[in-house]
Amino acid sequence: MEKRRLGRGLDALIGIAEGASQDQTEVAVGLIQHNPFQPRKTFDTDELASLSASVRSHGILQPLVVRQLGDQYQLIAGERRLRAAQDAGLSSVPVHIVNFNDKEVLEAALIENIQRTDLNPIEKAQGFKDYLDRFHQNHEQLAQRLGLARSTITNLVNLLELAPEVQEGIRVNQITEAHAKLLKGIKNRERQLSLFRQIVSMGLSVKATEQRIREQKEGKEASDKSGDDHEPGEKTAHVKSLEDELRQHLATPVEIRLKAKDKGHIVIRFDSNDDFMRLIELLRK
Repeated sequence: MEKRRLGRGLDALIGIAEGASQDQTEVAVGLIQHNPFQPRKTFDTDELASLSASVRSHGILQPLVVRQLGDQYQLIAGERRLRAAQDAGLSSVPVHIVNFNDKEVLEAALIENIQRTDLNPIEKAQGFKDYLDRFHQNHEQLAQRLGLARSTITNLVNLLELAPEVQEGIRVNQITEAHAKLLKGIKNRERQLSLFRQIVSMGLSVKATEQRIREQKEGKEASDKSGDDHEPGEKTAHVKSLEDELRQHLATPVEIRLKAKDKGHIVIRFDSNDDFMRLIELLRK
């Protein structure tokens, strides 16, 4: 029953914590330490400014949740409210003091962000991984604690296997989580990065990205077959002259690969995102 209750939200976790107190008191802002287990790494400055303005006018309406550490307190839930209170110049804030261990603190931070103010997928993934590594739990155990499907935990944690540039693209909303799952299926880092940059520069939808992956796979298979059936020396002088003409026009290596009498592929190489966009503009003319 306890595992199900956690899935209902932060109040459920606070309510079942051993020794939890629902008594509200005031604590000096300067005595409250930020939560070291906070999975959210970035905070919207405009949202914080708006919240700070509200705090100046109305104060903190919902108490922060803290635990006592010696003569000071450590924040468990309410990071945005604490930052807003600091910006607004408040000397003290209302709090609930609870007796949480490290595991419960991290669970509370994950629940607050996931169920109230959604983290971006990479922050969620890193928060989950930190929990799994710190407390030696498996995906199923964490899923039960948070009231989520195990596949949700696994799919998010697996995003951390993507190239760092792709992870940053997810973090700043250049691509969606659905795009990321498709990129995760590309094991070759260079191909993964190349497709990621195409998605960003061309604004490819998830469906268009799937199509591009299929085309690349089919093109590779066709290229492999073509390489088996035809030796490089089979190209005619006419084909070679066309390759030279395309190289000069596009200012990049171009290869015409023949598969049959009237079939084949034209392979155009690009070495950077800028080079790719230059070629796209030339081909569109």
